[in-house]
Amino acid sequence: MDSSPSPSPSAAAPAAADAGRYTFSPKLRWQPDVEEYFAAAYGRDRFARISEALAHPSRYSCIRVNTLKSSTDVVMHKLMDLVCEKGLSEGINGLEIIEQNGRDQSHERNSLIQKCPYAGLENVLFVQGSGPHVLQYNSQPDQSVKEIVVSRKCAESVLRGAQVYVPGVLACSSHVEKGDKVAVSVAVEQPVKDGGWAVGITRGTVLQGLQSDAHYEERKGLYIGQGIAAMSRSGIFRVLHGIAVEMTERVYKLPSFNDVLEGEIFLQNLPSVVAACVLDPQPGERILDMCAAPGGKTTAIAILMRDKGEVVALDRSHNKVMDILKLASEMDLNCIKAYKLDALKSVSKTDEATIVGMADSHCEAIKTLAEDSDPCPVTVDGKATNVVEDSSTTTVVQSETEQPFLIEDKNPESKRYVSKAELRKNLRRMKNGPGRSNYSGGRVEKSKGFFPNSFDRVLLDAPCSALGLRPRLFAGEETLVSLKTHARYQRKMFDQAVKLVRPGGVIVYSTCTINPGENEALVRYALDTYKFLSLASQHPKVGGPGIVGSCELFNKTYTEEWLTEHEAELVQRFDPSSPVDTIGFFIAKFNVGEKED
Repeated sequence: MDSSPSPSPSAAAPAAADAGRYTFSPKLRWQPDVEEYFAAAYGRDRFARISEALAHPSRYSCIRVNTLKSSTDVVMHKLMDLVCEKGLSEGINGLEIIEQNGRDQSHERNSLIQKCPYAGLENVLFVQGSGPHVLQYNSQPDQSVKEIVVSRKCAESVLRGAQVYVPGVLACSSHVEKGDKVAVSVAVEQPVKDGGWAVGITRGTVLQGLQSDAHYEERKGLYIGQGIAAMSRSGIFRVLHGIAVEMTERVYKLPSFNDVLEGEIFLQNLPSVVAACVLDPQPGERILDMCAAPGGKTTAIAILMRDKGEVVALDRSHNKVMDILKLASEMDLNCIKAYKLDALKSVSKTDEATIVGMADSHCEAIKTLAEDSDPCPVTVDGKATNVVEDSSTTTVVQSETEQPFLIEDKNPESKRYVSKAELRKNLRRMKNGPGRSNYSGGRVEKSKGFFPNSFDRVLLDAPCSALGLRPRLFAGEETLVSLKTHARYQRKMFDQAVKLVRPGGVIVYSTCTINPGENEALVRYALDTYKFLSLASQHPKVGGPGIVGSCELFNKTYTEEWLTEHEAELVQRFDPSSPVDTIGFFIAKFNVGEKED
C-alpha cells in the first residue's frame, strides 16, 4: 500500500492544469499555400501523417560498415561488446543494458543491434532507439520547475542525441546553478503581424515559472527532456561555447557514435545508403559525385568499387572538401579525388578541362619558407631584410610599410610579389603543422571542370529544400516561390550531369525532400528534355512508388507535371510515415542512350 501523502486539492489543481504541458507533442507548421500544395499531391490524410512523422526522429540509427576494413558480423560483435563495457555504454545514448531479474544480456544486445533486413544491404546494421518516452519533470513542493528554453535547431539536434550547447540556449530560469536539474523545452517560430515568422525571445531572457514567461503557452507540449546544468545561468550567457546542459532523460533515446570504431563504420540515413547502391558502381569505372559533402555517399561508392577506379567528389566549399578528404583518409580509401568546384560549372568551358591545384606559382614562391630554417630573405625598397618568427608573432625586420614584398627564390628567374599578410599566413601554417589528417596547410585542389562524356556514372544528390529531414520542428520558411527556385536550380545541375556522363552510362538523382516539384517534376523534365534518357529499375528497392499526375499552381497559371503510373513504379520515394521509418527521400535512376549531336 502506498504510504505517500495524497496531494491537497490546491496542489492537485495546478498539477492537473499542467498535465499536458510537460510532454512532447509537436505540430509542424507550414505556409498555408505550401500545405495545400502538399495536401493536393499526397491527399490530406497522408500528408497529415507525413507532417506528424517529420516532427519526430526515426526510432533507429543506420550504420554502414566499411567492408574493405571489416565485415558486418565483426562490427556487429564489436558494437555488442562496446555496449556492454561499463562507462562506454553510458556514452552511447539509448544503448544502456541493465540486467533485470537474471535475464541474459545477449538477448538484449541482439535486440539492440540487428542486421538490415532488406536484400542488397548486407553491409548495413540497425541500432534500435526508443521513444517517445513520458518523463516526470519533478520539482520540490511549492516550487516551479527550473527550465531552459533552446532554439529550434538546438532542439532538433538534442532529439537526435546531442547535448545542449551554449549557443543554443535562449532563456533560463533565474537562480539556475551548476548541477541543478532543469527541464528543456524549445521555442519554435510563431506567426507575426507582417505575415512572417519569428521566435520572439531575446537571448538571455529570464524565466520566472509564470504564465507571463516568454512563449509560456507556445511551449506547452514542446518539452524534449531534462538534464543537469553544466554551468550557472550567468555562465551560460557569458561564455561563447561549451555544454550548457548534459541531458540525462530524453523523450527519444537514440544512439550516438562519437569516435566509435572510426574508419570501420559510418552513421548514415538508410535512403542515402540505398542511393549509392542504386548507382551500382563497378571496379575500374570513373564516377562523379557532383554534390559530395560530407562524403558519406562518396565513400560508399568507393567501397562498392573495392577502391578500384576513380571517384571524383565535388563541392564548392573549401571546408567541405576537406571533410570529404578527411573521411576518405579515415576509411583508407585511395580512389577518391575531391575538388573545390561549383556543380553548376562542372562542364569545362575551355580547352583546359584539367585539374589545377590552389597553389600553382604561389606554392613555389613560398617553398623556401618550408624548406629553410633560416629567416626568409626579402627585398624592401632595395634593401635586404629578413622575415623572422618568434613564439607568438611574425615580425618583418626593417619594414613599417604595407608594400608588397619581393620573395627571391634560389632560381634567379623565379620572383613573385607577396604581401606581408600572405607571409604571416604561411608562417603560421608552418608553425601549426600539417594537421591531424596530414593535409599540408589545409589546401584543396580546384577544378576548371571536366570534358563532356568523361564519366561512366554520375550521382547528383542535389541541394534541395530538405523538407524530408527529421526531426523538423518548423517548415514555415518555405514558400511556393522558394520551392520553385530550388527546382530551377536542380534542373541546371541535372543539365550538367547529362553532359558529363557518357552514352551507355548511368545518372542517379536524389534529394532529401518530400516536395514533388524537386522530385517527380525533375524526372518529368529530364525525360521530356532528353529523349535519350530512360528510367531504369532500381536495386535495392526499399522505398515506395512516386506520385502520379499533375498539380496547378499560382492561381492555375502554372501546371506542374509529375509521372505516369509506369514511371512512378521505377522511382523510389521514402515516406517518413511508412513502417520503414526513414527520412523523406527520393531516388531516380536514368540509363543514358546514344546522345544527339
